[in-house]
Amino acid sequence: MQDPVDARLVAEVSRDARATLAQLAAHVGLSTSAVQARLRRLEASGVITGYMALVNPEAVGRPLSAFIEITPLDPAQIDEVPQLLEHLAAVEACHSIAGDASYMLFVRVAAPPDLEALIRDIRKAVNVTTRTTVVLQTFYENRPLVPLDQA
Repeated sequence: MQDPVDARLVAEVSRDARATLAQLAAHVGLSTSAVQARLRRLEASGVITGYMALVNPEAVGRPLSAFIEITPLDPAQIDEVPQLLEHLAAVEACHSIAGDASYMLFVRVAAPPDLEALIRDIRKAVNVTTRTTVVLQTFYENRPLVPLDQA
């Protein structure tokens, strides 16, 4: 980011997306109307892509997290894995990765039988092998993503 005020504003919003315009203005030294205009510009340019609530997975019945590596059985097949798995609500993230596997999925489910069913659904949707790692404990995630010069 070239504008240091924009960088500070992005850092503040990343730390607290519910901050009021007045609070943001106090942090970056601008008027509330100037902050509002900058936020709109940052949103329009794609720097800020949205705002979301962080939900406790246990509170909504999905306490079991896992990473699932998937590797196509036929490397010559058309690669539509992300699109073919998009309908699976338990898949929270899909990353293309370097290494033996082609994709890394992050999933959340209620219990081990649900994880087993999800793996079956993945294998049914796409012709892949899977390797699953169950998360025992998460120390941190969803950390604020602030511009490098503001970290």
